Amino acid sequence: MRIYTKAGDKGYTKLGTGSSVPKGAAAVEAYGSVDELSSFVGLVLTAIQDEDLIQDLVWIQEKLHTVGAILAFPEHTGADLGEVSASDVERLEAAMDAMAGELPPLAGFLLPGGCQGAAFLHCARSIARRAERAVSRLNQADYPLGGWILPFLNRLSDYLFCAARLVNHRQGSGDRLVGGGKM
Repeated sequence: MRIYTKAGDKGYTKLGTGSSVPKGAAAVEAYGSVDELSSFVGLVLTAIQDEDLIQDLVWIQEKLHTVGAILAFPEHTGADLGEVSASDVERLEAAMDAMAGELPPLAGFLLPGGCQGAAFLHCARSIARRAERAVSRLNQADYPLGGWILPFLNRLSDYLFCAARLVNHRQGSGDRLVGGGKM
């Protein structure tokens, strides 16, 4: 089987439903951003050793795959694509609450960076925000998603911020503050 189809050579692609849309369509931008985020989370996994974070991040990648499938199959209501639920959002919140118990309180705005794993997590956080914006535009423009996808993406960026701080903290790197100083 060939991986290339040449179908996209004229700037069009097909959604999961088979309908052809421009590659710049809101749905393609949204699920493409989610795919990019999942790929970057995969990069994060190459740079950290914390088993609890690794388990969370693999689960997050699986959830992002579900989000991408839902976005690529508009109007699909079948459970075979999976779902994003309130319990997924609650899982992210519980993980952040656990991290907060180990971290020093925030003392200002942080500059993204620190050790390599934390820097990658900050990049993933930024990509998560972009994916959230793209999905929000899709939700408002083309089809309403309803449910928990937008809250999940919103919490996910917060989770990635906390995880970056945690990795820096556990590695002894600390966080750099805007305007100087370190935490």
